[in-house]
Amino acid sequence: MRDNQDIPLAIIVMGVSGSGKSSIGEGVAAKLGIHFIEGDALHPAANVEKMSKGIPLTDEDRWPWLEKIGQEISASLAKDEGVVVTCSALKRVYRERLRASAGGHLYFIYLEGSKELLTKRMGERKGHFMPTSLLESQLQTLEVPTGEAGVVTVDIEDTIEGIVEASVKSLRTILKPKAQGANRPGA
Repeated sequence: MRDNQDIPLAIIVMGVSGSGKSSIGEGVAAKLGIHFIEGDALHPAANVEKMSKGIPLTDEDRWPWLEKIGQEISASLAKDEGVVVTCSALKRVYRERLRASAGGHLYFIYLEGSKELLTKRMGERKGHFMPTSLLESQLQTLEVPTGEAGVVTVDIEDTIEGIVEASVKSLRTILKPKAQGANRPGA
C-alpha cells in the first residue's frame, strides 16, 4: 500500500495507554500487508523502569524514544516498505518530529475513548509495565490531534476487528483516489 505520492504507507497508531494501540496496530498492519513495529519495545530501559514505578515520563525521557521510532519509520521507507508503528504521540510537537522523520509522509490513527473505558482496559491487561495510575498523567499531557493533516480519529467502543475496519476505512477516505487502486486499504 502506498500513499498519494507513491510512497510506502507509514502509519502511527496513537493514543493514551489502554486505547488498544498494539492490537489495532497489528490488525491494521495485517490488513494492509505491511510491517508492524511495537513502539513500546523501543523504549529505553530507564523509561520502562520509570513507568513501572508509576513515574510519568518527561519530554526529556520521551525524545530519545521518539527519535528511535522516527529512525525505524525512516528505515522502512528507505527500504520501500510500508510500516505501522504504535506510539502514544501525545503532543503535537512529538507528532511533528515523527512527521519530519518520515519526510512528511506519515499518517496517524488516533484511538479515542472515555476515561472509564481506558481505565477498565488498563485494569484488564496482564504483564504490561504501564500502571493504571499513569492514565491521568497521559490524559493531561494529550493534545488531541483535531485538525492536523493526515490524522483519522477512531472511537474505541467496538471490538478489535471493528476498530481495525474503521481505521482502514478512515485511512482510505484521506488518501487520494490515485492511491486507492487494487492495493487500497480493505480491497
